[in-house]
Amino acid sequence: MATPPKTAPAYSEASIRVLKGLEPVKQRPGMYTRTDNPLHIIQEVLDNAADEALAGHGKKIKVTLHADGSVSVEDDGRGIPFGLHPEEGAPVIELVYTRLHAGGKFDKGAGGAYSFSGGLHGVGVSVTNALSKKMEVLTHREGQVARLVFAAGDVAEPLQLRPQAAGDRRQGTTVRAWPDAKYFESAALPMHELVHLLRSKAVLMPGVTVTLVNEKSGDQQQWLYKGGLRDYLMQTLSADPVIPLFEGAGHADRNADNFAEGEGAEWCVAFTEEGQPVRESYVNLIPTSAGGTHDSGLRDGLFNAVKSFIELHSLLPKGVKLLPEDVFARASYVLSAKVLDPQFQGQIKERLNSRDAVRLVSSFVRPALELWLNQHVDYGRKLAELAIKAAQTRQRAGQKVEKRKGSGVAVLPGKLTDCESKDTGHNELFLVEGDSAGGSAKMGRDKECQAILPLRGKVLNTWEVERDRLFANTEIHDISVAIGVDPHGPDDTPDLSGLRYGKVCILSDADVDGSHIQVLLLTLFFRHFPKLIEAGHVYVARPPLFRVDAPARGKKPAAKLYALDDGELTAILDKLRKDGVPEGKWSISRFKGLGEMSAEQLWETTLNPDTRRLLQVRLGRFDFGGTQGEITKLMGKGEAAARRELMELRADDVEVDV
Repeated sequence: MATPPKTAPAYSEASIRVLKGLEPVKQRPGMYTRTDNPLHIIQEVLDNAADEALAGHGKKIKVTLHADGSVSVEDDGRGIPFGLHPEEGAPVIELVYTRLHAGGKFDKGAGGAYSFSGGLHGVGVSVTNALSKKMEVLTHREGQVARLVFAAGDVAEPLQLRPQAAGDRRQGTTVRAWPDAKYFESAALPMHELVHLLRSKAVLMPGVTVTLVNEKSGDQQQWLYKGGLRDYLMQTLSADPVIPLFEGAGHADRNADNFAEGEGAEWCVAFTEEGQPVRESYVNLIPTSAGGTHDSGLRDGLFNAVKSFIELHSLLPKGVKLLPEDVFARASYVLSAKVLDPQFQGQIKERLNSRDAVRLVSSFVRPALELWLNQHVDYGRKLAELAIKAAQTRQRAGQKVEKRKGSGVAVLPGKLTDCESKDTGHNELFLVEGDSAGGSAKMGRDKECQAILPLRGKVLNTWEVERDRLFANTEIHDISVAIGVDPHGPDDTPDLSGLRYGKVCILSDADVDGSHIQVLLLTLFFRHFPKLIEAGHVYVARPPLFRVDAPARGKKPAAKLYALDDGELTAILDKLRKDGVPEGKWSISRFKGLGEMSAEQLWETTLNPDTRRLLQVRLGRFDFGGTQGEITKLMGKGEAAARRELMELRADDVEVDV
């Protein structure tokens, strides 16, 4: 008897599911937090306690690791309000822990509960609640004690109020969470990371006592710093500094034109000749392990100050070109920035993306270091010597590579606009879609280290092209010659000594055609240049799709804001509304292609290392064979049936730009 054919599942109104409450977090925890262990969900609670101290309302934070595997965080801040929310009709303390995008940190203006805070989205502690088997919240406020208990994100024991005991004048919040092991690869907290996190909080908040109690071992550690960043950096360095530590602070006052009152940074920098550099940065006490635009501002300020000193004293030898990494290579630092409305990359806030932070930090660091160097000329000369030595070493390495190539190198393609530097590690090649975009890129690039190769039309689909036939295609021939590496397979050992650029960046329009060109180029690199991907040399640039011209907002001047996609556009418009900008007072432009961007816009959004979005291409969770199977389905000529099946199964996961 023949098996009846399978019918495709019906796609109708009933197919659309709306996730409510904390369901999105439970279904996709990796979008909201780190899932290797529960440290980040505990950090969300700790950050709230730190925000209270940052706002001047607390002096003590205590973290307890309980014997039953739960963790509690106690502070002596103002306590979370427990009255009914005027619009939602539910206790505020309940909303904070059960609703995404509910919190007290959206209102950054005058009179807001938190002027500077790490909390931005009102997502943090609700994620902690969603991913915990149980969570208990106690808040002492206004002579009363409020208690609320949750289970798997839902209210298990409703809000209970009782008066504080006679003589009990406590204020603050205690949150105790039992993380649910099923959401994490390991249920154990990494003690080294936790200790480092707590110690750094104490460093960044002089006068605040941070305590860690471990009930299992009976150990207790306590940190209280009065010397701030300097003492911390000196304790952490593995080598003696060449010059005394350079430390300073700068914050905008109420008369600042470009920044809000209180925005700024504190820093401490050490320069050493050996040892592993120590680099830690924070924004509103949130650790940014992946750095970001505030780090770029520190680098910019240090480089320009040292460069200015070297030029003033005519110290640069002939033929030596100084680059930012020559100054920064041996720098260790601790940087603590205060930004009124920080924009982070992702919910776990590992990297700051706020473009203004580059100018903010640099504007305070550069003049302070210039003044210090000219007051301490001998130390300035030592620092200049260190930077010049690094530049000479870098240039010698670049010249060695050139000599190894010999005179038999292929003639570079005529349409390649090359860069001036011979330093492979520093140089970047942008493969740009079309001549018009290539023109903007040539004008907007950094001529020192950025090269442009415009591509005409769609690149050939090379998935099933034999290697010895590749060079019949002019575009692929030019790409290979420009890069300086011959095509190869995954099991080959190609000669990468001729590689001319440390970063090979695919730069195409932010639309469907641009995505197609991206796929064709990624197919080329994966199939015929896999060792470039393996060595981390291939990148995808992400130009914005929208520009929003925003009017002046209070102390903030009129600005051009860029959004990668509809999601970022919505977030920008929501932020403008919260800032009090009337509907329609902004204008939105959609870039049809890179060719529409001016050279200045392309530099600011896509080419400038301090403000661009550049994604490194990695194989991710697939091995080479797994990825090969996926790409075969997408790019193989005889794979129509497999492609159709993939589309039927996964079409709902794809965003379509019409």
